[in-house]
Amino acid sequence: MQIGELSEAVGLSLRTIRHYDDVGLLPASRTEGGYRVYTEGDLRRMLAIRTLKPLGFSLEEMRGILDAIDAVEADPDDDAARARLREYTEQVAAKREQMSVNLDRATSLVTQLRELA
Repeated sequence: MQIGELSEAVGLSLRTIRHYDDVGLLPASRTEGGYRVYTEGDLRRMLAIRTLKPLGFSLEEMRGILDAIDAVEADPDDDAARARLREYTEQVAAKREQMSVNLDRATSLVTQLRELA
């Protein structure tokens, strides 16, 4: 798929996708004409990036997570990669839990504000 199709599929701007290509998180293949093209694997990778960013992961942390996923997919018996992936899974779960707490707090505040309004 071309960059516009990927952008539409993930709901992110072309600029954002180009940025992730430029920093090496989502390296695109290129046509002879120089156009970026993406695979279904790239789509899955971009969906992971889209999820990791609002959780507060840095580019370097996202790269580590994506590299661990790639390593496990390439060799499911790679114990070191699986261990790294388990560590990252715990980090994602902890950040998700904190977001849940923050969402509950925001919901409570919205309720209070609506009662006052």
